[in-house]
Amino acid sequence: MAGHSKWSNIKRRKGAVDAKRGKLFTKLAKEIMVSARLGGGDPDGNPRLRLAINAARAQSMPLDNINRAIAKGTGELEGGQMEELVYEGYGPGGVAFIMDVATDNQTRTIAEVRSLFDKLGGGLGKTGTVAFLFDRRGMIRFDAETYKEERIMNAAIEAGAEDVQIEDDQIVVYTEPNDFLSVRDAIESAGLEPAVAEITMIPSTSVTCDEEIARTTLKLLERLEDHDDIQNVWSNFDIPDAIMDMLDGE
Repeated sequence: MAGHSKWSNIKRRKGAVDAKRGKLFTKLAKEIMVSARLGGGDPDGNPRLRLAINAARAQSMPLDNINRAIAKGTGELEGGQMEELVYEGYGPGGVAFIMDVATDNQTRTIAEVRSLFDKLGGGLGKTGTVAFLFDRRGMIRFDAETYKEERIMNAAIEAGAEDVQIEDDQIVVYTEPNDFLSVRDAIESAGLEPAVAEITMIPSTSVTCDEEIARTTLKLLERLEDHDDIQNVWSNFDIPDAIMDMLDGE
């Protein structure tokens, strides 16, 4: 699958954005609400809710916030009527973007997101505009310096993983989305602690950016991620290391 090689520098940039914006709890709460509304408030019987709660706990979200979000999702408290949507579009240079959205006002949200694309030389598209360029996969990453490839390979195969790859300094296990939780739980039960475990979108092709396009693309990415209603953003841009290092230093 193409488009993996720049995962680490994209995530480094994304992590810096997350640390600055201070809106992570809002996004986590929305995912909990949507998960509870769709599958009920019991995480043992709702794998998606269990994953959302685990993500919230990993970010030290207070238990009261988690419980309140579950109650809103199940209707015990008001305020949990969220629509779950997927937006797609193209940024500058033909870079593709796909976004998971949770909103209580679709008209407002789509107008705001369309404005972000328009201002930065892109355009919001219809359903299917870029979805064909991505595959949804479960992804479990391990630091190669911490664990031996053979140990992870054996645990992943036994757990029913789809693939195991070496990417830069990490060992990456890929799963079908529906198998993600069972594979992750089995691997963790084998005594292996992942650095990252999440459902993600893997691009099948990538767009290499020059300095100008890279600068505008990263600006669009940051503004999309800063939007309260956008839960996740994926893109297929590939920024050469020299350009990324320069931009990181600014």
